[in-house]
Amino acid sequence: MDSLPLAVANLTSIPVLVFIVAVIASRLHTDIRLPDAVYQGITIFLLLGIGLKGGHALKATPGEELLLPGLTALGLGIVIPFLAFGLLSLTKKVTRLEKGSLAAHYGSTSLVTFTAGLVMLESLKIFVEPYTAALLAIMEIPGIIVGIYLGTRGLRGGEDASPLGSTLKEVLLGKTVLLLVAGLVVGVVAPESSFAKVEPFFVALQPGVLVLFLLQLGFIVGAKLDSVWKAGAWLPIFAIVMPLVGGTLGAVVGSISGMSVGGATMLAILCASASYIAAPAAVGIAMPSANLSLALTASLGITFPFNLIVGLPLYLAVAQFVQQL
Repeated sequence: MDSLPLAVANLTSIPVLVFIVAVIASRLHTDIRLPDAVYQGITIFLLLGIGLKGGHALKATPGEELLLPGLTALGLGIVIPFLAFGLLSLTKKVTRLEKGSLAAHYGSTSLVTFTAGLVMLESLKIFVEPYTAALLAIMEIPGIIVGIYLGTRGLRGGEDASPLGSTLKEVLLGKTVLLLVAGLVVGVVAPESSFAKVEPFFVALQPGVLVLFLLQLGFIVGAKLDSVWKAGAWLPIFAIVMPLVGGTLGAVVGSISGMSVGGATMLAILCASASYIAAPAAVGIAMPSANLSLALTASLGITFPFNLIVGLPLYLAVAQFVQQL
């Protein structure tokens, strides 16, 4: 498929259009936010639903088929925060703590970007390996840990560093990882008849629920646009260059590891995305002196809309190009 028609199709898709409408509404000071309880409920729905769907699909996936992609995802989860930290080292306007914080956010993954990628590929009838939800769970953790390590390396106690055990507990027992992994396990264990009863709710409704989630995120992004310019030119440059680097790396490595075009695209999306749910909670505990607003502005205010509007079709085009070589 040509890149231009794909890009146009993505730009005119309902999730993207609703996101853009929400950004505009936020800039016009029209409050269209979801109630907090609804927003939290949607988050739980998406996490558990993706886990259940992935776990159910894993039943038919031989263990050896998941081994190489799983190790690949783990390796990328370790490498990407090093790349982010190195890229940030090119500017002197960022402290070590802030570099580590940003590296942790970009080393981890975005559930909503992942879901939007799945919806896009499903609408295009492009096959995606059933174990991609497991790759999401695998990549959620190492990037945060490596970013925190890089940010606190050389610090000796004090308020700028917390015990590694506290950080691991926050990451592993946080809502994102716990619900996703729980969904995967339940999806694997539950019989086909039981999954069939909940599939219409947890799977069929995901695209519609994603639209509501993007309505909320669009409003938040619109509210953060002013802070983008206050940080200086380096922040938007990093927040766009980093997903391009990570997405390209994911598409290339995914293709080399034997994944299909759809699978390599999803791995690219995972590598290009940045966390704004799990990472802020973990970084806030591990590095309380770090300026979290920089990482949230970059990941949610710049990288997320860039990936949603431009990145998704771009990473698919890269994966298609690599597999044609």
